Amino acid sequence: MSDHSEAKWYVVHTYSGYENKVMTDLEKLVENRGMQDLILDIKVPTEMVTEIVDNKKREIERKIFPGYVLIKMIVTDDSWYVVRNTRGVTGFVGPNSKPVPLTEQEVAALGVEKRSVEVNYKVGDNVNIIDGPLETFSGVVDEIDVEANYVRVVISMFGRETPVELELNQVELVD
Repeated sequence: MSDHSEAKWYVVHTYSGYENKVMTDLEKLVENRGMQDLILDIKVPTEMVTEIVDNKKREIERKIFPGYVLIKMIVTDDSWYVVRNTRGVTGFVGPNSKPVPLTEQEVAALGVEKRSVEVNYKVGDNVNIIDGPLETFSGVVDEIDVEANYVRVVISMFGRETPVELELNQVELVD
């Protein structure tokens, strides 16, 4: 049994259009070979974008990094071999195709690991803004979206109500 804390995120280069195929093939291989301890997670980062075609709006999921798949794994000869030899994979991203893990900052910036934020406030609550350019302002929570790490707070600015969008951890409940 290996220590999951050793696992890091790596980036694999794939043929364009093969990202999801690589992800599903790898997931099957991991399961078939019982490698869940070595290859913990596989992601193709996507974002939702609004596309306007013929005056019709529609939400589409778009790959943020076409041609790349992110894999959280512990690199051993076996895990490296399995990933490297998955159809559609052209190699690890790193010098001489040697896997180089992403830094904590890169992982956070890519949003591949959802950090759970404890929210102790709800719509209608009075909150103080504790971070960012509007620090020290207070207002009323108008909308919360935990999945998107987003809260809308209505603050009073220049004598009028102004909605501002913040991250969940930028506000706290007024005692």
